[in-house]
Formats: sequence, C-alpha cells, structure tokens
Amino acid sequence: MSEQIKHECGIALIRLLKPLSYYKEKYGRVSWGLDNLYLMMEKQHNRGQEGAGMACIRLGTPPGEEYIFRSRALGSGAIGEVFGEVHGAMKAAAAEGVPEECQPYVGDIYIGHLRYSTTGRSGISYTHPFLRRNNWQSRNLCVAGNFNLTNVDEVFADIVSRGQHPRHNADTFIILEQMGYLLDEQVQQHYEKYKSEGFSGQELNDRIERSIDMEHVIRRASGLWDGGFAIIGATGSGETFLFRDRWGIRPAYYYANDEIVVAASERPVIQTVMNVAAEQVHALAPGGCLIVDRDGTLRLSQVYAPEHPRPCSFERIYFSRGTDRDIYRERKMLGQLLTEPILRAVDYDTDHTVFSFIPNTAEVAYYGMLEGLDAYLNARKAERILALKDLSQQEVERLLSHRIRSEKLAVKDIKLRTFIAEGNSRNDLAAHVYDITYGTIVPGEDTIVVIDDSIVRGTTLRRSIIKILARLHPRKIVVVSSSPQVRYPDCYGIDMSRMSEFIAFNAAIELLRESGRQEVIDEVYRKCKAQEGLPKEMCVNYVKEIYAPFTDEEISDKIAQLVTPEGCPCSVQLVYQTIEGLHEACPAHSGDWYFSGDYPTPGGNRLVSRAFVNYYEGSDKR
Repeated sequence: MSEQIKHECGIALIRLLKPLSYYKEKYGRVSWGLDNLYLMMEKQHNRGQEGAGMACIRLGTPPGEEYIFRSRALGSGAIGEVFGEVHGAMKAAAAEGVPEECQPYVGDIYIGHLRYSTTGRSGISYTHPFLRRNNWQSRNLCVAGNFNLTNVDEVFADIVSRGQHPRHNADTFIILEQMGYLLDEQVQQHYEKYKSEGFSGQELNDRIERSIDMEHVIRRASGLWDGGFAIIGATGSGETFLFRDRWGIRPAYYYANDEIVVAASERPVIQTVMNVAAEQVHALAPGGCLIVDRDGTLRLSQVYAPEHPRPCSFERIYFSRGTDRDIYRERKMLGQLLTEPILRAVDYDTDHTVFSFIPNTAEVAYYGMLEGLDAYLNARKAERILALKDLSQQEVERLLSHRIRSEKLAVKDIKLRTFIAEGNSRNDLAAHVYDITYGTIVPGEDTIVVIDDSIVRGTTLRRSIIKILARLHPRKIVVVSSSPQVRYPDCYGIDMSRMSEFIAFNAAIELLRESGRQEVIDEVYRKCKAQEGLPKEMCVNYVKEIYAPFTDEEISDKIAQLVTPEGCPCSVQLVYQTIEGLHEACPAHSGDWYFSGDYPTPGGNRLVSRAFVNYYEGSDKR
C-alpha cells in the first residue's frame, strides 16, 4: 500500500506444558519459551509499531515471591526495548546468584502484544498486556488483544449498573474490568462453597483454583460485545485462554503439541517459529475458545455459535504477511483477475506498455498480473502462428520474441520524517518519498501501468507517485488497485474511520455536487442524524445512497481526476478490482464492508452513520 494505514494489533501466546527443567535439559535453557515469544513478536512487527508489551506468569511460586512480570514500551523500537529490559533483569538476578528458574521473566505462560492505536488514544497506559492485580492468585488477570468494540458505551453502562466505577471508558479497560469482575464473583462463590465444607489454607486455595471456569467468564463477559476481537490472557493461577469473535472478523491461529501451546494473529508466524507445516496450525473457529487449564489440559469449545462469519478481507489483501501459503495465492489471483480491464485500459497494446508495481506490498499481486498478461500474450501468439502457413524460422522467432515489458519503475526511496518540515515544505518533501528508474520507457510512446494493493486516501498518488512517474514522460499512466474502491470506514480495529479520508467518497461527493444533486447529500445526513440514539440493531447504512447514482467506472474516472497533480503532462486512468473478483480470489474471507458497506455487526451501521454525520458537520472526530 502506497499510504500507511494503521491497523489491527498482533497477539502472541505461549503456554509451556512441561516443567521448566524439561526445556533446560532438551533445549539447553529455561528461557526457551521466552525466546520463542520474542521471535513471534518480531515476526508480527508489521501489525503494530506504536508500542509493544509482554507478560510472564510463573506457576507454583511460593507465597511471598513475585510470579507475574510485565514489561511495556512505546515506539517503533518497543520490542527491542521490552526484551532489553527483560534480559537486563535476568542478568541482574543471575549476578546475585538467583537460579535460572527463579529469575524474573522465566515462567510457564507468556503473553505478547504489538499495538497500533486506531482510536487516537496512545501512551503506556493503553499498551497491552493489561494486568488486574489481587492477593489471590486466581483473581489476577492478564489480558491482551487485537480488537475494537463498536458498543463500548453499552458495555460501560452494564458495568456501572452492577455498582462498579471504571476509571476509563476505553474498550481495553472495560473488557479487563468486566472479565475481572466475573472472575472475582466466581472465585468468591467457590470460596464460600469450599469454606462451608471445612476447607482452609492451601487446600482451600487449591480447590478454588482447580474450579476456575474461564469459559464461563468469557461467555458471560462477551455476550454484549459487538465488534471484532481476538483476545488472549491468563489468570495468576494458570488458566490460559484464546477467544475469537463470533463473526470471525479478527484472525487467530494456534498450534499445540505435548510441550507447548502457542497462538498468534498469523499462521506463518507459528509455522516459522515452531518449524511446523501449515496443516498443523489451525484457525480458531469464530466464537471459539481455546483454554489450557491449570494442570495443562487443552480444550476447545464453542462459546458462541458462529454468526454469519465475515473474516476481514483486508487481512488477505494487505495486513497479514504474504508469506502465508493461502494469502500468497490469493494476492496473485487478485492481480491475475485484473488482466482484462488492464488490457482494455491500454487498448491491448502490450508492445508499448511497461508494467510495474508500487512497492512493497503490491509485489505479489504484480506477479499474478504478469501471469495473466503472459497467458493473454501466449494465446495471441498461438492464434497468429496457427493462422499463418509455411512459416519460416525467422517469422516464428519474431512472433515468439514478443514479451510483456516489466520493469521496477517506482522505488521507495526515503521515509519522510514529519518533524523536518510543515505545510508546503512538507508536501514538497513528500513528493520524493518515491523515486523512479530512468531510461526504462520510450518517452511519448509508452504507457505505464503500476499496480497497488489498495488505494484509500489517494494523497500519496497525487503528491508523489504520479508526479514522479510523469517525469518519464509516458503517453499515459494507468494505476491499478488489486482491491475494490474503499468507500466505507472500518470500526473493528483499523484506522480508517473518517469519511473525508476516502478518495472514493470524495469522488462521489464531487460527482453529486457537479450534477446538481446536493439534496442527496442533505437527505443522507437527515437520515443518519435521525438514527442518533437508536439501538444499534435499528440502524441502517444510508451512506450507500451517496454512491448509488453512479457506476464504479464513473467514480474511478473522478478519482483519476482528483489524484492527477496539476500540470501533469499525461493522462491518468484508474482500474479497480471488482467486489466479485475479490470474493473469487479470497472465497473464505467475505468481510468486504470497506468496499460494500455491508457490515457484519449492527454496530457497524451505527458507526458509519456517525462518521457521515461528523463529516457533514465538519467534525474531525473518529
């Protein structure tokens, strides 16, 4: 993607199933679990560069000794900072003669998190894992997640109705307090039961811990939740869990053997770190829960029945690493499916067209596009050869010499530092984020085709990419998006929440105004405004009416006008993937609300309505 979009966080969970001495003997170190957590977090660095955190829980620790350790840091170097602190603490303990298995951050359960803020809230207090402390081991709760709730106000009100007084209204704090309250309630019930049966001391505590039912806590807590989430956590007594939303919006994968249970946001992360095949790593079912009990017993359960699962398609297009076997194939297919519209855009003149991609994430779709173009050209060659008789060797060689011309035209050259300049100076600098490879096209004769994986705001196209490509003096520039037009905001954990950010939305608004249909905009506002205060289940996505009067091609043509910089010496055309093509390439991930406006949960309709009201009223709120 040519423009950075902050998105879903990354999670990593490790539960060791053997005594620490087992890993010392087999792998030569008791920190084997910790080392794997580090690798899993680094392999998911793409999912969050605003902050990182980890927590460790050691089981069987005598009273009076610390058994929960946590480290968090902010910034793009947060992972290094966190593990620098961890290893510093371990070295200091070793220098004091503390045995390996008793050093800080050596334990049985590890929780890791990479964070991107999608709500505008930042700082160390918002960095996962979140920790709720108590003198009872079973009441300690550590939670981290990749999630965003659309109805945090409802959940907040429910907590307050129980007599609680939360210190924050952010969904992370609310989830922690809600689950913590229910855990406290369960522990108290067990305490009263076993106390009345005559148990006391450590025997009473053991019976309480063996009776903890985190599935029950998760089921009761999540009943109100509307949104996308994959949540990991553990109690101080060892109950460890992974839970996924019933719509399957956010991804969650796990692997287990007799030594370890691991979970992460992406499959290849587990494959690489644990050195296992794709078939050994499983996706947690929507509404499913993985629990490892205090004694290390693994069980899977369906906390909630899947509710028309709509896994996020943007995961497949852009967010997840392309090293996943299926994602790689899907991205290639997205490029291949664009062959025919690309050929139409260049009048089927492949001899005078140079094909390229916008680095770096569009490269796989580019390979798929080339395969489609090669197939087209090979079919044309075969037709010409069969149509001609008594061909000479020279004529056959001439026909076979036709190739699709591909070059690396755009090069991502620098990362603009926002503190260098502001205003017009900053815009001038932004034009140089990309550079070009000179001498690759014939000026005035060749058309340039560049593919990107998605076009959201269009600002980088206008300020940098098209400007720099135009320096090659092509006859025409065709920009291809392997995803459909991004028209609607996300509300499930991706930083795309303001209507004004979408170039497709701005194009539709311009078309309405140019055609004298301002009343459509005003009517959509009135309908959206009238929904304020209604239950989320009664809300409708009226923003669809903004796009309804126009074809996809009309909006694409208007977008091309909006992203063409002033004084551009050549014409610019945009070619988008269709929603039908998206589903053909990614059949198992039908979550297309960014493109279609069909939100998987009622909260989505309420938030898109709010986003349009904010736009119309000139508010910059998310």
